[in-house]
Amino acid sequence: MRSAFNRTVCLECGHSEPADSSTGGLSQTVCSACGSGWIDARYDYDAVAPIWKAGLKDLECQDTLWRYAQLLPVDPPPPAAQFNEGGTPLIRLTQYEQLYEHPHIYVKDERRNPTGSFKDRQAALTVTALQRMGIKEIALASTGNAAVAYAAYCARAGIKLWLFLTSLVLAEKMREAALYGAEIVKVSGSYDETKGVAAEFAKRRGIYLDRGARGIPGKESMKTLAFEIAEQLGLTFDGGGWRCPDWYIQAVSGGIGPLGVWKGFEELYMMGLIDRMPRLGIIQAAGCAPMVRAFAANKEKADPVVPKTLITVLATGDPGYSYTLLRQAALQTNGAMLAIEDGETFAAMRRIASKAGFSVEPAAAVAFAGLEKLLHDSIIRPGETVVVNCSGHTFTAESHILGDRYALELRLDSQPEARREGLSAALRELDEQVTTILVVDDDPNARRLIRRLLRAYKQYRVLEARGGMEALEIVRDTPPDLIVCDLTMPGVDGFAMLDHLKNDPATAQIPVVVISAKTLTEQDRAFLKQYSESIWTKSAFDTRQLVDHIVRILGDEPVSVIRSTSAALEKPNEAAGEPRRVLIIEDNPADARLARRIIETVKGLQITETASGREGLKAIYEQRPDLVLLDLNLPDLDGLTILEIIQHNSDLKEIPIIVHSARTLSSEERALYSDVICGIIEKAAFDRSEFILRVTQALG
Repeated sequence: MRSAFNRTVCLECGHSEPADSSTGGLSQTVCSACGSGWIDARYDYDAVAPIWKAGLKDLECQDTLWRYAQLLPVDPPPPAAQFNEGGTPLIRLTQYEQLYEHPHIYVKDERRNPTGSFKDRQAALTVTALQRMGIKEIALASTGNAAVAYAAYCARAGIKLWLFLTSLVLAEKMREAALYGAEIVKVSGSYDETKGVAAEFAKRRGIYLDRGARGIPGKESMKTLAFEIAEQLGLTFDGGGWRCPDWYIQAVSGGIGPLGVWKGFEELYMMGLIDRMPRLGIIQAAGCAPMVRAFAANKEKADPVVPKTLITVLATGDPGYSYTLLRQAALQTNGAMLAIEDGETFAAMRRIASKAGFSVEPAAAVAFAGLEKLLHDSIIRPGETVVVNCSGHTFTAESHILGDRYALELRLDSQPEARREGLSAALRELDEQVTTILVVDDDPNARRLIRRLLRAYKQYRVLEARGGMEALEIVRDTPPDLIVCDLTMPGVDGFAMLDHLKNDPATAQIPVVVISAKTLTEQDRAFLKQYSESIWTKSAFDTRQLVDHIVRILGDEPVSVIRSTSAALEKPNEAAGEPRRVLIIEDNPADARLARRIIETVKGLQITETASGREGLKAIYEQRPDLVLLDLNLPDLDGLTILEIIQHNSDLKEIPIIVHSARTLSSEERALYSDVICGIIEKAAFDRSEFILRVTQALG
């Protein structure tokens, strides 16, 4: 089952070149004749056709997309590296057939892929090709599904992934991608601007940039949808032959899916396995429908639009050359391009769930709404066989697993004339944010001090470890740019950790700054001089000198403007001109109202109330309050559970928490949560003056 990939063709000028089969076409990104980036793969079809006509049987990859490896640009990975991608079922939608009195409606259920969407096909081929090239780090811009798919496949392949997502991408998809270990960069701009940021970032770091529909493996992967549909329809009707549907319908953003599917059917037709081509139904969200508008106006190129749709995974405002190619395909067989309003989409989503038992993502619902419109308007003729791509299922990652600190934020200026300068500044800011510092100390107050000190002056990402063993695990998973560590820690102490780091070639070059109260012997100093950048004594260092020292080690410019150290460390929001935030988690309305009225006597506070534990925890993650007033007796998630979650999240442990409850904590419970509780006020012995004192002390 080796690939028959033998040449490439430029889709814009027709120039042909021999294929670089060793890289799956990834290395062939630009036409040498005209400079176009639209390069297409070609194969030895004469050699493949008789094999496929004889039947694809007894293959190692029988139930996956690698079954079609001869017409894919890269050879299959070893079975152990495969993820059972592809091979999804074609399901007859009898409920819809009855509803619309139209037989032969099928769903290609791409929800069955490893991460729940058709983009697993794209990720599988692309990541396999990346591995063959020895690439270890890539950047990708995505509207959602590709982000999750690439994150999973890169995790399996040991490839570092930088994901650039617009701020409109659902938090659940961001969290799921982050769970796989991807680095998330959230950009406050359109998807097309986000692609530009990703490209510039990849160029600055010298890493591979995924090219989406223009990349050979990505588009070629989508052919496998056509191959599977034709085989599955053939088995359904002809007892073993291959058969083309009359219609293939898919909702599109950039268009990679139907581009690949159309090519797959073309190759089957060319080899004599099917006798005709399907009609394409290209469906877009009405709030972002540049293809539909251009098609209706009979334009060869689509004018970019500003997305105004809630269907964020379809929010590509500028489809570029993808539209030109899809227009040609739609015109060739009298296909259709339709726009669907968001309201119609959500109605279709409910209908497909309640009538057929399919829970689908909004993008798939757009395709189903398009199907309904094509049937209603009699564009689909009686008796025609229809296949709808059910592109994916939305899975969620609970917010309490990751919080909201998994994403880096990149804000672009909203004024067009300021965009160029703003982009440059934003990328410099991003360079700072992606710089990672690991602080290792068993004392949470010491970690908090260093963390706040660094963040008061720079936007570095600061990770924390409570000891040497935990630090080594973090270094293995997320190699930092610099480590700040104590020496005296239980278990693996600072000396043992340094010895391990410096004797491992993978970590030997990570600079280490030691900050410790330990009295050092000459032998200690000799060891540290060899293994660390510098040694600082706790409680006796100049903050400006330490920050400038760390900044210089990291190759940045020294801090030019220093804010007040006390304001930055004790009241970071206030120092930045923001009100300090207090969160009240209390299910008793009378107690919540009393606490709020008393707290409001302290000026300059922003107060939020939640009445359940789960909502309270969500507010902690989203708001990062300066103080939490926590009841313990809460519905759905009690206060002790919240304390435990916060205790095991280094990002949250610095938030002061005052327990205000009718429940009395035992001495064991007080000791267990002493590192996250800064005060306890019993409701039975409530004192207004003490309450105000506790709040003001906790806020600094």
